[in-house]
Amino acid sequence: FQAEDGIRDRSPSRGLGDVYKRQYIVYALTYGWFCMTAMTCIEVWKEMSSITANGKIEFNYHRTIDMSDYLIETDLFPKHVLEAYTLWNLGKDLNQTQLSVFSDQRGGGQGNYRSGITKKIDNVVTALQGFPHSKRAVITIPNNSFAHHFNDDDAKCMREIHFRLDGNIINATVLFRAQAALIFPKNIHFIGCLMEDIAHRISPTLNLGQLSYLASILVNDRE
Repeated sequence: FQAEDGIRDRSPSRGLGDVYKRQYIVYALTYGWFCMTAMTCIEVWKEMSSITANGKIEFNYHRTIDMSDYLIETDLFPKHVLEAYTLWNLGKDLNQTQLSVFSDQRGGGQGNYRSGITKKIDNVVTALQGFPHSKRAVITIPNNSFAHHFNDDDAKCMREIHFRLDGNIINATVLFRAQAALIFPKNIHFIGCLMEDIAHRISPTLNLGQLSYLASILVNDRE
């Protein structure tokens, strides 16, 4: 039996399921649809930077990320800058020194997730407390159902993030409309702190687990 893509099944005793399972693995390994082994945050960032070097664009970039260490400091994003952006997106008050680090180069309205975030986090905590595997423990970022994508304030990069508990581990799945490798340190810091905030509100014994990460389009910078 030979499948549509030319993968031949040499064993007549095997069914279609075996053939298409092998097809999926071949395609997944080729195009990076999934990563069998979790990568660290900094490994993912370095890979993103390498893939998108010289202006190359990658579609449907997907990795499983170990969230135990989500701090990636760069020249553009030293620790105090990462903390300022994360505090803002978590709905916290910032002082003038913290606000002074904000710039277009570090991301504009597309990366501003502050609106309504405290209520969204409350909803996730309540959902996970009642149903650890809840399909409702979700934060949706765009607040405008009819987003104008020429407008940075509407065209948010992070679109949705799902949370689930596995014993004493909190895991998450996130979907990005677009990701610039240059901005990844800021985004992953926010996601890590968001996961920690939710975990600590549920139980002090919860630890960060893995993030299933998908970006529809991956580029090098915001230009």
